[in-house]
Amino acid sequence: MTPHDSPVLRVAGRPVARLVTRPELPARLSPRPYLHPVTTLAGTAVTELGPADHPHHLGVGVAVPDVEGHNFWGGRTFVRGQGSVELDNHGAQRHTGFSRCDAEGFAHELRWVAGGRELLREHRGAAATELTDTAWALDLTFSLTNVTGAPLSLGSPATNGRPGAAYGGFFWRARKEDEPPAVFSADRDGEADVHGRRADWLALVGSTWTLVFAAADDATRRDAWFVRAAEYPGVGSSLACEERLPLAPGESVSRRVVTVVADGRLGRAEAAALVEKAVTE
Repeated sequence: MTPHDSPVLRVAGRPVARLVTRPELPARLSPRPYLHPVTTLAGTAVTELGPADHPHHLGVGVAVPDVEGHNFWGGRTFVRGQGSVELDNHGAQRHTGFSRCDAEGFAHELRWVAGGRELLREHRGAAATELTDTAWALDLTFSLTNVTGAPLSLGSPATNGRPGAAYGGFFWRARKEDEPPAVFSADRDGEADVHGRRADWLALVGSTWTLVFAAADDATRRDAWFVRAAEYPGVGSSLACEERLPLAPGESVSRRVVTVVADGRLGRAEAAALVEKAVTE
């Protein structure tokens, strides 16, 4: 793997995230580009790669468990009436090239391939911005376009019959510690009250770090958040929460999530202030 296959984002000269474009992974993990490790400015890692509890969780990226029946999330597939089962239905995201790649950000193209054909074409971008001497922001955007020439749809275990499991889209697997992280939004506290709801932003607070995830455009604000804290720490923005998301031939779906990565344990007011700064800068 060449350095250009794994560029490093930097803030104030410090490395804060590495993009891996061509990971060598088994098919059942749905190989795809990811960011890992992502760190605070003090160097604390806030992502995990292939943890024992979910080997298909790959740092920060975009993953969808059901694209017209193909699994681009990794691991087992939830089938209505059968539960989670092992299927030979995994897809892969293939990096095809950069349109931008430097220390402050990147933009690249990906092909989502399964069953011997390309289903989606993706444009993904990320930019790293300094907010304070203890916090920075990762601005991640993606756009998925149906290139099949026929209608297709995106689903989740929730749309396939598993309540509370509407994962799929942007996903951040956070650092697992001895104690689960605290979770809160602008007006709610705790995993149970934040999970499955829409919110402009939500925070995940670990022992010495805080992640604040902001839905940074109107489309993303309409999506519910997928939140895990007690079982494992992870946050995603759900593309298919209650219903499948249809995509006509040539149609695209785009989302933007800005994540504040901070040292220390932030409170609600501090988190809100940093989100406002991150989204408006």
